[in-house]
Amino acid sequence: MGTSDGDGTAERASAPEAMRSAARQLAELIGSAPDSVSSLQPADDGWTAHVEVVEIERIPETTSVMASYRVDLDPSGQLLGYERVRRYSRGQTDRESRR
Repeated sequence: MGTSDGDGTAERASAPEAMRSAARQLAELIGSAPDSVSSLQPADDGWTAHVEVVEIERIPETTSVMASYRVDLDPSGQLLGYERVRRYSRGQTDRESRR
């Protein structure tokens, strides 16, 4: 993650650092390993990521219940907050979710 630049302020985390940080810190809080980071955007106050997590594993896998979490990070990659924004079946496409 970002390091101090000498005057006490943290440097901005790189995009790969922010992605890893979002996934790791969310996993620590919810107790489930992330499946993927589906988006990462720079924000004025840091980074915003969307992390996909398997919430309920089922057989076949396409029926597993997934969740998308919005994760807000400060510029150095430290978690500020998170929110589950969507639940869906793994086999569901974006077009199907809009019906």
